[in-house]
Amino acid sequence: MAAIKTNGGPLARSAMAYVLAGGRGSRLQELTDRRAKPAVFFGAKSRIIDFALSNALNSGIRRFGVATQYKAHSLIRHLQRGWNFMRPERNESFDILPASQRVSATQWYAGTADAVFQNLDIIRDYAPQFIVLLAGDHIYKMDYEPMLQQHVEQGADVTIGCIEVPRMEATSLGVMHVDANDRLLSFLEKPADPPGMPDKPHMALASMGIYVFETKFLFDQLRRDAADPSSERDFGKDIIPYIVRHGKAVAHRFSRSCIRSTYEAEAYWRDVGTLDAYWQANIDLTDVTPALDLYDRDWPIWTYAEITPPAKFVFDDAGRRGSAVDSMVAGGCIVSGSTVRRSLLFTGVHVHSFGHLDEAVVLPYAEIHRSARLSKVVIDRGVVIPEGLVVGEDADEDARRFRRTASGVCLITQDMLDRLPS
Repeated sequence: MAAIKTNGGPLARSAMAYVLAGGRGSRLQELTDRRAKPAVFFGAKSRIIDFALSNALNSGIRRFGVATQYKAHSLIRHLQRGWNFMRPERNESFDILPASQRVSATQWYAGTADAVFQNLDIIRDYAPQFIVLLAGDHIYKMDYEPMLQQHVEQGADVTIGCIEVPRMEATSLGVMHVDANDRLLSFLEKPADPPGMPDKPHMALASMGIYVFETKFLFDQLRRDAADPSSERDFGKDIIPYIVRHGKAVAHRFSRSCIRSTYEAEAYWRDVGTLDAYWQANIDLTDVTPALDLYDRDWPIWTYAEITPPAKFVFDDAGRRGSAVDSMVAGGCIVSGSTVRRSLLFTGVHVHSFGHLDEAVVLPYAEIHRSARLSKVVIDRGVVIPEGLVVGEDADEDARRFRRTASGVCLITQDMLDRLPS
């Protein structure tokens, strides 16, 4: 690849962040029946996609494209409400790009590469020098500027964000086999025997789904791939392996650009794509010193700031005391004479009297009626929990009524409750 010419200054100002946000996330089961995975709520007030977008904004990027497809209304509404502050007169832009059959009257996005290819004309109009391609469904804090700088310094065709994981835990991931200079020798999808890192043989480099390209080079690759009838139109399966074989692909280690406050002991990255992982990542936020610091004012997680009254805790009688301990409680919540422990209450949750919540993730505007005892649960948005419901004390009964994982996490939706005998 020829040397990349830049105009000086932060490279992020010459980049567009393009977020792939069309996936369902089927491993989250009924939690994604009505919304795409990037639109799933996280951390008491945010959505999963807010992390990738906030990273880009905090890195200095001011042009955004978000490709949507599966049940996108909830996601699009969130983006319109929470990310509508970009101003064209400041050379800023924010485009929501639903699958709209722009290339063919019968063709939706056929894969991740096609989700970019179908919008080449929109990207071209903004003329970004670089494309930072992002998955919209992971939880992490990262400055993309060092990755852009590495891309230019090493003259790479593609630079791939990677995390270090124990080698034998990488069997379900896309793994980078690299040389001593972190140039990719091969890209292995879910290898049975993952290759170790040259400097850390017991660790492997796994793809984060973050790619940096020079725009012109990416356009050329997408056109080539679109003309290949055997391609699956996917970055991980087609575009990246081709560049590894015929160009220069370089790994960028997350440890070089992760954002950590003084309270974060190690680099934090989570794929919350299963119910267990989703529940655990949320509950971990209730730790006294959580692994992910959402209170870091130097790297805020931007989101739709809904106007709500403050949270409220009422009654102070024996057996009827409104309290929350080791918990996160969003605005608009009312805890009325119940005990909440190690839980997250999202916006507008109402917990009525004489109840107990323990390790509960309760999504917005759920209502929990009197005398409910709920532990290790995820309660979907707007669910009305009936009086006296008990979950988390009888595994067989929980599995019969709700979606219960092997580790005991129960997902409760309104449809599940409506099917219960009255």
